Amino acid sequence: MIQRCIQCGATYPLERVLYTCAACGDLLEIAVDAEDVRRLPTGAASGEVAGGPRPARGPATTLAAGSAGAAGGVWRYAAALPVEAAQAISLGEGATRLHRCERLGRELGVDALYVKTEGDNPTGSFKDRGMTVGVTQARRIGAQSVACASTGNTSASMAAYAAKAGLEAVVLVPDGKIAMGKLAQAVAHAARIVQIAGNFDDAMRLVQELSSGDGRTYLLNSINPFRLEGQKTLAYEVCDTLGDAPDTIVLPLGNAGNISAIWKGICEFHLAGRISRRPRMIGVQAAGAAPLAAFLRGQCREPRMADPETIASAIRIGAPVSWKKAAAAITDSRGSAESVTDEEILRAQRDLARLEGLFVEPSSATPIAWLRRERPTGLGTVVCVATGHGLKDPDAVLREAPNITKAGATLTELRSALG
Repeated sequence: MIQRCIQCGATYPLERVLYTCAACGDLLEIAVDAEDVRRLPTGAASGEVAGGPRPARGPATTLAAGSAGAAGGVWRYAAALPVEAAQAISLGEGATRLHRCERLGRELGVDALYVKTEGDNPTGSFKDRGMTVGVTQARRIGAQSVACASTGNTSASMAAYAAKAGLEAVVLVPDGKIAMGKLAQAVAHAARIVQIAGNFDDAMRLVQELSSGDGRTYLLNSINPFRLEGQKTLAYEVCDTLGDAPDTIVLPLGNAGNISAIWKGICEFHLAGRISRRPRMIGVQAAGAAPLAAFLRGQCREPRMADPETIASAIRIGAPVSWKKAAAAITDSRGSAESVTDEEILRAQRDLARLEGLFVEPSSATPIAWLRRERPTGLGTVVCVATGHGLKDPDAVLREAPNITKAGATLTELRSALG
């Protein structure tokens, strides 16, 4: 495996510390050989499909998430990752559940609707998939600290994995723009936290300037290609669990690394002959932070918004660093970038909870919000990616909660309160 520029094709060894191409300045990716993918284990990656029957497929081996040595979760796919499993900094990430959502599917008019709950990961979000690989690489190159800009989930995940690895964690967050549930995690894991007087994009600019080219401080935002290698395993798991690729994957779109990573995983499985088709990729942004959706519709010259604002704090990003990779994934898959309002997001969050028992943070509800509004036809089997657990941002749902009724301590008063 090597690092390769997505624009000019320049290549670099895995040991070289780079975040962008030294020749042209564009984004890097890890080039993986199809033979490495063919050597991966077959069968289900995350046990039985939750909430419904498994689709027709051959015999499957049930594997639970666990340590890297247990060949579960992300490290089940070590042969297609750019670091050795024996060196892995792991908390048992991956092998998250894929829920068959029949009640919600009927309401939305989707015959086969699945939700992949990435809140099952150790720190409660999909970021753990990337951090196990990114922090392992940081240790491999001898970094003394790791750093990130974050709207919340990245900081929580990086801080946890840095603690496991014995590395210092430096976190830059926009002042007043991070959910307390996420900030509390970074605090608990003893990260050095700096609140920037600006938005996420200001924090991102500063952390790139802070991270040194010699690798002493290793940058772990999604501009780092090693992080996306871990995140691509979500695609591997979905395909292994279903027995083939779904027809459509819908997911939140913020800094744009995750849609890029999932599409990379899909393409690697397809090239290796592990799946028969490639799905449409649909990324959903919040209307108040939808630079890529506007760009791909031809409404602006570059994907950038000066002052993004949305209740979905995880995707409150105005200048996504991985937009070129994301745009390619959407275009190549015949997909689209969409946007939904905060009101639609909160309704979708409630729908998932009341109909399927799945509590997700607001950004994770954007795929359901889009499906409810558009009622698109011809999507086939649909997998929605719920990127984070609802307890990451409890304030959002509590602001919309009905009044809690009080009653005296007698059965008569209780019945009266219940109506």
